[in-house]
Amino acid sequence: MLIRTGFDISFETDTEVPLLALLHVRPERQKDLRTPEVLQTDPHVPHRTFIDNFGNVATRLIIPAGGITLRTDFVIEDTGTPDEVNPDAVQQNIEDLPDEVLPFLLASRYCEVSKLANESWEIARKAEPGWARVQALVDAAHERIRFDYMKASTDHTARSAFDERYGVCRDFAHLAITLCRAANIPARYCTGYLGDIGIDPIDAHMDFSAWFEAWLDGRWYTFDARHNTPRIARIVMARGRDATDAALTTAFGSARLARFEVHTDEVAGTDLTRSPSETALSQSARETA
Repeated sequence: MLIRTGFDISFETDTEVPLLALLHVRPERQKDLRTPEVLQTDPHVPHRTFIDNFGNVATRLIIPAGGITLRTDFVIEDTGTPDEVNPDAVQQNIEDLPDEVLPFLLASRYCEVSKLANESWEIARKAEPGWARVQALVDAAHERIRFDYMKASTDHTARSAFDERYGVCRDFAHLAITLCRAANIPARYCTGYLGDIGIDPIDAHMDFSAWFEAWLDGRWYTFDARHNTPRIARIVMARGRDATDAALTTAFGSARLARFEVHTDEVAGTDLTRSPSETALSQSARETA
């Protein structure tokens, strides 16, 4: 399947502000691009990319006084297959884990492992190690939190989400990650595009999404504590220990968000040269017909 996706994000500033952005798809997905993924800036400013310590494509630029708009629009191909489910996946002993996986067992800014250790093991001990245990911890996070887009906060951690019982997709991910790590299961944070593709449309503001991956049987598997069901058409942009490492934009100064629009829609091959609005109108016409 082909997916047209992108964003239009604006910041207002009073002075020049350096910005670090993780707004490109991950390197392993770039082979799937069917049109160029170009980061456009208005006004035009110099910017450069590099690969950070987690393998994400990072961009550095300086927002000029007054502000800037960042946008992109591209088409990417996806297999259309749902997240893999493997009930036979086993949990590895810590001593057998690869060195590069060990950091994903440790506490991080939003994932206070020691503060949820008792809660984690109360859940984990009732499930067999491996896939069943991860799913039990995901179920617990999914059932614990009520989604509330209006209460999104950068101060919300896994512990506060557990206690206050509300959050957005990143809070679901942080809580599930923390419960997994406390049960000695490596888990890492993921963020990217996840449109309402293959499901009934969700009556909510389109946004980037957050999920996580757990290490089982010598590889990473995708889990989603918010939706708690296999989904199709995930396009990962960044991974890290938590949302600090995978923040899509980090401003080193005062930058006020003025506009935030994200689009992710399945398209036909004939839609590759159309704008997102033209594609949406075409899809609406087909559905009406």
